[in-house]
Amino acid sequence: MNSFTGQHILSVNQFDREAVEKVFSVADNMTPYAARHKRTTVLEGAILGNLFFEPSTRTRVSFGTAFNLLGGEVRETTGMSNSALAKGESLYDTARVLSGYSDVIAMRHPDIGSVAEFAQGSRVPVINGGDGANEHPTQALLDLYTIAKERQSFGQPIDGLHIAMIGDLKFGRTVHSLATMLSLFSNIKFTLVSPKDLGMPSKVCDVITSAGHELVISDNFEGLSEADICYQTRIQEERFESQEMANQYRGKFRLNQKIYTQHFKSQTVIMHPLPRDSRAEANELDNDLNIHPNLAIFRQTDNGVLVRMALFALILGVAHKVQDFDRAVHWYTNKHQN
Repeated sequence: MNSFTGQHILSVNQFDREAVEKVFSVADNMTPYAARHKRTTVLEGAILGNLFFEPSTRTRVSFGTAFNLLGGEVRETTGMSNSALAKGESLYDTARVLSGYSDVIAMRHPDIGSVAEFAQGSRVPVINGGDGANEHPTQALLDLYTIAKERQSFGQPIDGLHIAMIGDLKFGRTVHSLATMLSLFSNIKFTLVSPKDLGMPSKVCDVITSAGHELVISDNFEGLSEADICYQTRIQEERFESQEMANQYRGKFRLNQKIYTQHFKSQTVIMHPLPRDSRAEANELDNDLNIHPNLAIFRQTDNGVLVRMALFALILGVAHKVQDFDRAVHWYTNKHQN
């Protein structure tokens, strides 16, 4: 990707390492605005169409927050039943109409390939906020940005990383996208831990191995003592044919302080794309990890705003103008203390 301006962001396959590092550089520059130390109105008058036809909290709200922090306005549609799609309207027609009301669109849809199909009819750039069990490119970027920051705190680069991906790797689109994007870097070791029936799709494993990275497949926590990142995922129950089928896997790979101490080194960073399933029968990440310094799940969510701000600025061609529209913040927030 040589230029972001006016481009759709539909797949991690659009990115090379240089493009990833460009996003990260711009994201770094967004820190004072996300922290409310300053504000910018560089996107004043611009409108984001936030179209979420599948349930979402963090992704939907962080897209809107990111756009607002750049001075833009947000218009939302949530749920399939609340849209004309429920009346039989095609994705193409929906795209032609709603792109006339927006300057950029963020979209989530339950069907694989749906966002790319929508983009074909759109008159403005479209960002994929998740298309079924397929991809989640902005989550991969924020996850990778988090990994970069966490590694930086230990004086280490992404290159040479050992990452353990744990849980539902078959339906977890976040791990599909992150594994593909991590493969752009050097000397990565992937340990994939899941029930046999929920293993990483072969096409993703092929990306890893074809890039020359080490790949280990397992169904338990053994051999993770040198992992730098523990990336936990929930059972994607909405992708199963029935609740009963999902329930047979729930709680298989719980992580608490005792298990963490037993299987991981003291510097292993704990990540999760959220939501984590905190129900007693699942309890993927125990509450006894909430104050652990290596629990990065909430730093991930904060980083999501930075990365999405960066993408909006790059796509709309204003990344170099953000500081020109700086303003003082006139209200008080606890963020100002940090």
